[in-house]
Amino acid sequence: MLSFDLKFARGDFALEAAADVGDGVTGIYGPSGSGKSTLLALLAGLLAPSRGRVQLGGRVLVDTGARAFVPAWDRHVGLVFQDGQLFPHLTTRQNLLYGHTRIPGSMRRFDLSGVAELLEITPLLDRRPTLLSGGERQRVALGRALLYSPQLLLLDEPLSSLDDRLKRQILPFLKRIKDETRLPMLYVTHAHSELDYLADRVLDMERGRLQQAVTG
Repeated sequence: MLSFDLKFARGDFALEAAADVGDGVTGIYGPSGSGKSTLLALLAGLLAPSRGRVQLGGRVLVDTGARAFVPAWDRHVGLVFQDGQLFPHLTTRQNLLYGHTRIPGSMRRFDLSGVAELLEITPLLDRRPTLLSGGERQRVALGRALLYSPQLLLLDEPLSSLDDRLKRQILPFLKRIKDETRLPMLYVTHAHSELDYLADRVLDMERGRLQQAVTG
């Protein structure tokens, strides 16, 4: 279970978001500029809230009242951006293992061969990102996030930079991740079709506010 109650302000923008979210895929839907990506950044630890609390399972990640803040590197949260953000000087294999090798063996939930098979990227392991298609790069980015063995997977419009053909290729892989890993996932998008295919529940966001709090 992920539980959060957050307030954040920067310039003229203010965000207030609270929800209790269970396993499965929770969609966060709303127009550009509504605060969807800001919310993910707060949950990932890339931003600090003005006030609030975040708890993932039995672990408190943020509690401003108690001056508690777990840094991003210690949250074990996987984050996938719309452009993948792979390291261009590393091979696919090295990109995939970047976070995996930095966590203790006892925390590793997935292995390279299993993730590569799940995402059908085994033939790509020795290639560099410049030799991959857009869809292949996104699959590698997903694999890298999984191999970090996250307790929560955050996806920030992961298909928005792809054309319709590539989206149709990637969506089944996302569903396989959902079905086979059972990871809780927050999926940010402004595309109804992606949520219809993947989401178990949806939080609507507009002007920095969640329009409904969903417990699932």
